[in-house]
Amino acid sequence: MRGQNSLVRTLQTAVLSIIVPIFNEEEVLYEFYRRLSRALTSAHLDDVEILFINDGSTDKTLGLLLALAQTDARVQVLDLSRNFGKEAAMTAGLEHAAGDAAIIIDADLQDPPELIPQMVAAWRNGSDVVYMHRLSREKETWLKKTTAAAFYALMGRIGRFRVPENVGDFRLLSRRAIDALNRMPERTRFMKGLFAWIGFPAKQISYHRATRHAGTTKWNYWHLWNFAIEGITSFTVTPLKIASYVGVLTSLAALLYGGFVFTKTLISGDPVPGYPSLMVVIVFLGGLQLLALGIMGEYLGRMFIETKQRPLYLVNRHYKDMAQQRKLALVQDEGAR
Repeated sequence: MRGQNSLVRTLQTAVLSIIVPIFNEEEVLYEFYRRLSRALTSAHLDDVEILFINDGSTDKTLGLLLALAQTDARVQVLDLSRNFGKEAAMTAGLEHAAGDAAIIIDADLQDPPELIPQMVAAWRNGSDVVYMHRLSREKETWLKKTTAAAFYALMGRIGRFRVPENVGDFRLLSRRAIDALNRMPERTRFMKGLFAWIGFPAKQISYHRATRHAGTTKWNYWHLWNFAIEGITSFTVTPLKIASYVGVLTSLAALLYGGFVFTKTLISGDPVPGYPSLMVVIVFLGGLQLLALGIMGEYLGRMFIETKQRPLYLVNRHYKDMAQQRKLALVQDEGAR
């Protein structure tokens, strides 16, 4: 009983890190900060660090973040040297988070900060991962919903572990979950897969996802397609196996058909086959070969990226303790007067 009470006290006095990967979100930033601050206050979460990861924003986002950091001691800004992508930005946040737990949330307000108290409560009850399941996705197109469902269904069939469906990056991770993720050195990262791969006790909280508060999405169908390819090739070699099986079956079919043609010619003779059917066979087999080469190329390209061992991201500057430095500067200025 004494050990349990000690654990509860530790969790109640723990530091919580809020990780916010951000790229060109000047239109929504202040509203997001207002709602996040209100949610943290209502949950009596005082020992918090808010870590904004500026992923190479080209608008006024960085200036607005620095203004927040000068007025709120909880706010830190990790300014990356350029845009490295959301997966790299989340990795940077996890590697710089000092909290006993971390929550990853986007700034577009599709994922409501008001759910943070529920996430923290689930963590305090022993869950290392609290993932947020979307019951609905407002104003998303039929095509996007259908392709997303097809992707998760495919991952569930060919993968060795289940990636939760309709779950984004909005989630809470305990310190041991964060440490496990930080041990993974790969450069081509599919974070939803990594979150699921680590295991650990997890709890699901369902919610209705809202539309963007302002601004425009940075994801288009081309980015989503490449993201899906990244996810499939990062966690399974099934496409390579399928290419091998198709090659074997095609060779078998060609062998059987060749035997049939040879036998037919010996028995009854056979005129020269027509040009159209010959071209169809050639194009079909050529397409299969190019498909197999493309699949192998995807895996080979990822091996090439991994062997170079380049850093996943570079930090331009880490802005922290700006509010305290500003207060000290004001005190010194007053003293000089």
